[in-house]
Amino acid sequence: MIRTVITGVTGRMGGTLLRLVRESRDLELVGATSRQPTRLETLGVSGGEDLGRVLDTARAQVVIDFTSAEASVVHARQCAERGVAMVIGSTGFTPETRAEVASSAKSIPVVLAPNTSVGVNVVIRMAAELARVLGEGYDVEVLEAHHRMKKDAPSGTALKLAEVLASALGRSQEDLTFARHGQIGARPKQEIGVQTLRGGDVVGEHTVYYFGEGERIELTHRATNRDQFGLGALRAARWVTGRSPGLYDMADVLGFQRSS
Repeated sequence: MIRTVITGVTGRMGGTLLRLVRESRDLELVGATSRQPTRLETLGVSGGEDLGRVLDTARAQVVIDFTSAEASVVHARQCAERGVAMVIGSTGFTPETRAEVASSAKSIPVVLAPNTSVGVNVVIRMAAELARVLGEGYDVEVLEAHHRMKKDAPSGTALKLAEVLASALGRSQEDLTFARHGQIGARPKQEIGVQTLRGGDVVGEHTVYYFGEGERIELTHRATNRDQFGLGALRAARWVTGRSPGLYDMADVLGFQRSS
């Protein structure tokens, strides 16, 4: 059994992870954290508010963290100090906070993924492949939709899609456009648009559009509940436990060959 700690267990994803870990046959919940530690007893979970203190008593092998970018940086540092592997599904990282996680990953193995759904990561892989095959004759756009409570925009998954599309097409961050308004002129040939929708209880939807002359290709993933994110995170937790220190992503977990 893999001894597992869940951070933010009273949140939406935390609750999903709690249920899935309890249903699994090879992961054992040995602790949890919450900003509302009094609720942990109601859930039948041992733990507290501070991850470091939980880890000091839990003898955990892996921490699954879906909190916030800022909290995940602190949690990664605490895990690195104690030699505990991590799976991070938080979003909203800046280059600086990502660099801090990468620094912790020099001591422990960390899977950092903006989306842990296996299906989404297959779509990310296919999006890049489609872009390479279609080439320069198509205008590429990314559209994402999430529930009204999501705090960061665009989503981490949309940014990852834009990143792999730009790489596949030989473009740079300067070619990404995140808003359009007013007299903007004709669409630049190199541009990759990334647009955001927010509303209702949408769990997550991502579409990549390839607009050609006389045809349009759409590659879409729609999540209808959070279980797929949780199941992917558990898969990552199994994979990362016992690995060498380093910063990994879901492509590593799924065994995708790195593109040259």
